Amino acid sequence: MKFILQLIISTLAVLISAYLLPGVEIVNNSFLTALVVAAVLSFLNGVIKPIMIILTIPITVFTLGFFLLVINALMILLAAKLVEGFHVDGFWWALLFSLILSIVTSILEGIKKNDENQ
Repeated sequence: MKFILQLIISTLAVLISAYLLPGVEIVNNSFLTALVVAAVLSFLNGVIKPIMIILTIPITVFTLGFFLLVINALMILLAAKLVEGFHVDGFWWALLFSLILSIVTSILEGIKKNDENQ
């Protein structure tokens, strides 16, 4: 149940973030496409991202961790290649989408946590 709730929160965050950015598009603002994007991003962040982090430790240390933002943007671009109906116009839009997605997800999780405490 927790996984499904987290997936729904991620889906809503993807929809909101795509709505806010003109360089990111979910065709017809489809909930199903956003759900697939959220699931693919979860998979990529769980499997591919740790490998990328390990392989880029030297550059990540040298840039004081800022290279992790590049890895996040690359995960978004990879998801855009894998999911039909999800388009990102370029690296900078992917980077901005990654940042806004993190902020929106944090806000939605904060709302969920606040509702659980009441």
